[in-house]
Amino acid sequence: MEFDFATPVERRHPSGGDWPSQKWHRYGDDVLPLWVADMDFASPPAVIEALRARVEHGVFGYGLVPDSLRETLCAWSAEHYGWAIEPGWQLWLPGVVPALHMASLALTEPGDGVLTVTPIYPPFLRVAERTGRMPQQAAMCAPAAPGETWRLDLAALEAAITPETRLLLWCHPHNPTGRVWTREELAGLVELVTRHDLYVVSDELHCDLLLDEGARHVPLAAAFPELASRILTLWAPSKTFNLAGLTTACAVIPDAGLRRRFAKGIKGLTPDGNVLGLVAAEAAHAHGEPWRQALLGVLRGHRQALVERVAGWPGVAMSPPESTYLAWLDLREARALEGLAGAPQRLLLERAGVALSDGADFGWPGFARLNFGTTATQLEAALARLDAVLGG
Repeated sequence: MEFDFATPVERRHPSGGDWPSQKWHRYGDDVLPLWVADMDFASPPAVIEALRARVEHGVFGYGLVPDSLRETLCAWSAEHYGWAIEPGWQLWLPGVVPALHMASLALTEPGDGVLTVTPIYPPFLRVAERTGRMPQQAAMCAPAAPGETWRLDLAALEAAITPETRLLLWCHPHNPTGRVWTREELAGLVELVTRHDLYVVSDELHCDLLLDEGARHVPLAAAFPELASRILTLWAPSKTFNLAGLTTACAVIPDAGLRRRFAKGIKGLTPDGNVLGLVAAEAAHAHGEPWRQALLGVLRGHRQALVERVAGWPGVAMSPPESTYLAWLDLREARALEGLAGAPQRLLLERAGVALSDGADFGWPGFARLNFGTTATQLEAALARLDAVLGG
């Protein structure tokens, strides 16, 4: 089946309605947005058809998570990850970011430490403060030379752990660097978590977007079943199938005691399921695989185009992402920006008219995150603008 990833979808001034978009309306009409993790592709046709049928029903009262959705997610997990989960392990929630905050409230006490590894998706860095806990951070090892990858620094992670630390917020695969963690890195992480008696929330939101041919995601909880009593796994169709606005995610919690504790701790903090989001999630996981495979082919091509362009930007470095549609650019030595005051993201916005995500928000000033989940036409237009500023 052919899917259209080439035709740009008008999102700034769509015909037929006024539907503001965070991505396209944050900046003026002259800016090309490659910032927030929101693709510019229409969602899979099967999802759109399922939503159309549900909308035509016309009643949008309180819903329930259908058994068919639970079974569909079980089948997806078994087929794609080799992990046999059960329907009863699933708690459906209004998004991964709310789930991070709920986990802090449910599994820790005021003043406890909440640890994460930087650079990291910005909401991770806000969880502790917003929930009255103590923020703790450990830095990754940046690439030492071109062609090398970002690595987990286990020594730095252990040094950041204190007697107050109770929760690790983990990102697997990693946003923003695109790293797919090695078995060795994860084994070291698990040893620390176990020895220091920490809970783990594993955000695996981008796990269906592994870009290397033949790569297969292994959930942290599946790779290390000894973590069962201390781990929550977070999944959602939002990134893979471009459904973020339908605010639907799932916490998979194998341990009954931990599941009860989490459910009790979030009681009254979450709305009932988004009836359209639940429909979309089931359709995506039941029928979206051909579309996902086509998407991966497009993203691989975009990644290669970006690698080639970055090679022509003196002083700019990037480790090709192994997953996601996000690239993490090191602009600290960019010759074209040398001597100019201000963050590179702001300078590129002003001089190139391209909006990237500011690395400072991820805990690493001097970097920027670029979203290449857009059409080839729109990506090329943005890269041409960046060429004009960053090129040699």
